[in-house]
Amino acid sequence: MEKTMTKEEMIAAVRECATKLGHAPSLGEFRKMSQISKSRIRKSFGTFTQLLIASGLEAQGPGHMVEMKDLFMDWAGIVRREKKIPTITDYELHSRYSVRPLARRFGFWVNVPAGMLEYAKQERLEVEWEDVLKIVAEYPQSKEGGAPTFGPPKPVPKPLLLHDRPIYGKPMFGPFSFAPTNEQGVLFVFGGVAHELGFSITRVQTGFPDVEAMREMGPNKCQPVKLELEYESRNFLAHMHPLDGCDGIVCWIHNWPECPLEVIELRSVVEKMRSRKDCQNCQECKKSPKLKTKTFNHKGTKDHEGSRTTDCY
Repeated sequence: MEKTMTKEEMIAAVRECATKLGHAPSLGEFRKMSQISKSRIRKSFGTFTQLLIASGLEAQGPGHMVEMKDLFMDWAGIVRREKKIPTITDYELHSRYSVRPLARRFGFWVNVPAGMLEYAKQERLEVEWEDVLKIVAEYPQSKEGGAPTFGPPKPVPKPLLLHDRPIYGKPMFGPFSFAPTNEQGVLFVFGGVAHELGFSITRVQTGFPDVEAMREMGPNKCQPVKLELEYESRNFLAHMHPLDGCDGIVCWIHNWPECPLEVIELRSVVEKMRSRKDCQNCQECKKSPKLKTKTFNHKGTKDHEGSRTTDCY
């Protein structure tokens, strides 16, 4: 079992690692030398970068612009060592930076390899980083099931995007009309389904976490919970939110399978509600004296029977 450590003990541990290595350790080096888990670091400091800053080992802090040269050398070094394009988890494990500088420059993580390739060509680094650029060049073809950022044009033309018009998600059903495309849309959808999920929203704020609510835990039993809203659950990482002070994530798309917090994916919730709405046995559902609803917990989902009657969704 992992030993419980205070923040001061963790700061002392990272400084000891830096003394032995002669440089600020990466997350991988620190975990190997200290046996401190990633979840413990997140719980105490939010990110490994914040731990380095607290230890006085990281010159840059929030708002500091990291030079593109440093980002390239760091990212390309990871590719060379790992022999592959790093995922966000890989990068967070091995890099001395957070994902935010790259996200700020390239928008989405899938854009990073192409952006790094373009930078290397502009700076004439093809010879020095030939092995890395070969891996980058092969990345779109070798990534199964992915949508490469750059590549040969597809034979089927895409509809022309009109930049003077707003963007909507795919059509859903009332009262939602269309799927959300941002965090504000996630808030609206959550407000519409919160009661079905056993939540009563008590507060919405612009600070972290976004929502405070009372959660039904059983007959005549409620507890206050704090929830962070994200369009994609992995954005929690990019936004560098700390794990403490937040009980779970409410998102439209859940794409962070290793997330240590409970995640409620509204896309799945709404799809189940839509399936019930289209149910061919609707008359039988109406005859039932009880309604089955979904209660979410940190271990997954569990059906329970509610006490009120309603029409089938």
